[in-house]
Amino acid sequence: MSAARTDDADALRDLEAAPLALPPGLELSWLGVSGYRIVYEGVALFVDPYVSRVPLRSLLLRRHSLPDPALLDRYAGAGAGVEEVAGVLVGHTHFDHALDAPAIAGRHRAPAYGSASLATLMRLHGLGELAVEVEPHRRYELGPYAVSFTPSAHSKLILGRRVPFDGELTCEHLDALSPGAYRCGQVYGIRIEVAGTSFYHQGSANLIDAELRREPVDVFLAGVAGRSVTPRYWERMLPRLDPRVVVPTHYDDFFKPLGAELGFIRRVKLGELPDEIGAVSRDAQLAALPRSDRGAAAGGPGGG
Repeated sequence: MSAARTDDADALRDLEAAPLALPPGLELSWLGVSGYRIVYEGVALFVDPYVSRVPLRSLLLRRHSLPDPALLDRYAGAGAGVEEVAGVLVGHTHFDHALDAPAIAGRHRAPAYGSASLATLMRLHGLGELAVEVEPHRRYELGPYAVSFTPSAHSKLILGRRVPFDGELTCEHLDALSPGAYRCGQVYGIRIEVAGTSFYHQGSANLIDAELRREPVDVFLAGVAGRSVTPRYWERMLPRLDPRVVVPTHYDDFFKPLGAELGFIRRVKLGELPDEIGAVSRDAQLAALPRSDRGAAAGGPGGG
């Protein structure tokens, strides 16, 4: 095991020991990458769900990549006691955020909210009637949840200059959907309010300063991959959100299947997060969730 891998594993172990302190009955599960399932009062909400785990060779060889029904059954169920899925929310349409969204929306006849590229993807799956192309900053009421979408940006991971697979998703047939065909599309940060608790989900470590309003949140689900190529990321982000808790996300190796030992994205440096965040915010706490194939969801008493 490499020293970097050991450092990340040790740092994650410490972060997972920190409490998240959600209200009773509110459950938050991390599905891996930037994927989450939230459950409250028998109603579930999915955010960037991705469990099918395309292998690296499929990306390199441009192989056809679609949702895996068996993996969806195993890792992306609605949860015990859930009577309804209120929606599937997608921040951008790279494969590791959007590949499974149509299948999950279709299974539960739930609307899928996101960009024009997401609507295109939904139509490719024959589910165009479930697609909602969102209006920026509009408040959507989804059962017990209130949701809004903030125009945002993807980190420039290619030499700090370009977004990988940028542009709109334009495929005309499902059989043309290789991993690289899942183009980024418009990027959104997603604000979710439920049970007196507010979340902000940031799938990629970048932002549009003028769009992100100064609205405090309880829990910041912070994509940390690529933060090193975004100038002053925490300094620009944290004062606007003023979070009670920062939960790092999108640090696991998303080419490794669920059920295997958790791997880490190269140079993600989880051990540096406390100093990075502490330099900007004295009040924000850090906590991490075990991935859902490794442990239980976070929740208040009675919330799992």
